[in-house]
Amino acid sequence: MPFPRALRRVAASGAAAVLVPALLAGCSSGAPGSAAGAAGGVTVTASDTSCALSATSVRSGTTTFAVTNSGSTVTEFELLAADGVTILGELENIGPGLTQRLSVRTTAGRYTTLCRPGMTGPGVGRTAFTVRGGTTGESSAAATAAVSTYRAYVREQAAALLTATEGFAALVERGDTASAKAAYPKARAFYERIEPIAEKLGDLDPQLDARKADLADGAVWTGWHRLEQDLWTSTHLPASERKQQATLLVHRTQQLVERVSAPSFPLSVDGISNGAIGLLDEIAASKVTGEEEVYSHTDLADFAANVEGAQVAYRAVRGLAEGQDAALVRTLDRRFAALEDALARYGSAGAGFRSYDSLSKSDVKALSDGVNAVSEPLSELTAAVLEELG
Repeated sequence: MPFPRALRRVAASGAAAVLVPALLAGCSSGAPGSAAGAAGGVTVTASDTSCALSATSVRSGTTTFAVTNSGSTVTEFELLAADGVTILGELENIGPGLTQRLSVRTTAGRYTTLCRPGMTGPGVGRTAFTVRGGTTGESSAAATAAVSTYRAYVREQAAALLTATEGFAALVERGDTASAKAAYPKARAFYERIEPIAEKLGDLDPQLDARKADLADGAVWTGWHRLEQDLWTSTHLPASERKQQATLLVHRTQQLVERVSAPSFPLSVDGISNGAIGLLDEIAASKVTGEEEVYSHTDLADFAANVEGAQVAYRAVRGLAEGQDAALVRTLDRRFAALEDALARYGSAGAGFRSYDSLSKSDVKALSDGVNAVSEPLSELTAAVLEELG
């Protein structure tokens, strides 16, 4: 996404142990601009100034991008739709010297790839990427049902988000600070459950959810966190600007609902499973470290919503994964349940959660360990799903 969370690695012995993505050893690289082999594997070398692909053309089916960060700062890789804006697949938080892998199922057509050094700005190495051949995959009843089920969930959450946002905005405009503070984490939970979907919407996600630390030079700060600062600090907006911010938040949420409700909104089984993986990474990158809700300290509400959203996405494709790797599914079922239990010690979505700054270092480490325990096997989910589809 254009202005993602800044990643701050914290040692396991410190305040938090953050997720370390699964690595690939010895990924070979072909000549940029060539066609990929039958397996659909593409290596990507991401530097501070370029994003070089070993192939810019593949056959339709499953394509795996092995992305190595040869630069000096954390980076991300994106596969974009033909419009050059909609994100179909992405890898975030790729540290210098590391390699991560993204598996996607593509049909014939034209796409775009790019990298974002520092995980901000317009990106570098924007490259036309072509998929040859006919349509492929997702013809099974199980795959169709998975996409249909998850699409309905996304639309339900988006509609509930709009209703909750309208209520929150009305409280902000009225100057009812105490009620607005209480409504803030409950409304945001709907957004956090479907955050990977929101991130596919180009600039709409940062307009709604950017933190102050995410902003590029000269960018105007809008969205949830701008109002969070206004509510929880002495840096108050003038009444007219507060109303403008609240109105804009509702308007952009309406845009989100319209876009995810459109029949043409892209959704695939690999997008669902990669979204589940992305939600756990989101927790590791900005929830566990406490940098997401820096003013309100309502991070645990976001944390819980991310976990719930990841579980829903996982369950949508669980049947497909089980057909290929039943042991993986058993492990994920068990570890998701353990993570839920760990979160329940600090509150619930209905009753509310403890302020994140009240947790001890050992509490934070325990939550981080729970995230890591799920993240490791969850990283294998997309591969299992796509292998089952053939």
